[in-house]
Amino acid sequence: MSQLGLFFALLGAALSALLAGAGSAVGVGRAGQAAAGVVTDDPSQFSKVLLLQLLPGTQGIYGLLIAFITMTQIGIMGGDSNISLAKGLLYLAACLPMAIVGYISACYQSQASVAAIGLVAKRPDQFGKAMIFPAMVETYAILALLVSILAIFGIANVNI
Repeated sequence: MSQLGLFFALLGAALSALLAGAGSAVGVGRAGQAAAGVVTDDPSQFSKVLLLQLLPGTQGIYGLLIAFITMTQIGIMGGDSNISLAKGLLYLAACLPMAIVGYISACYQSQASVAAIGLVAKRPDQFGKAMIFPAMVETYAILALLVSILAIFGIANVNI
């Protein structure tokens, strides 16, 4: 029974890293294509479009953070990893906000980044305003990160 709990807890950690990371890979790739087009025409815009390209990559970092925190909490990182099935399912549920929102927000953030890169290409002086559009999508990834962190740490106090 404890092995099944461990399985579900690790599944949550893996999904968090996998889905958020996949969303970031898609997002950074899309934005990178747009950024490369801009730099082809105007190499001086490299640093501005690079920042806009990197924004969808943060969800992958958040997903990895949730995976590390989960593995630390369940004892994989140098401790006893004997957890109940119920706790394992709770860890899985706690990781899902970051996994799901991380994937979705990275994909949508890339669309906002591509549009912002287009804005910078036409109006380089509007970089600050352009940065706001993809940054707004980041808000939801941060909220999911907070929910997952609070839920993971809350499970330690549950006696099941």
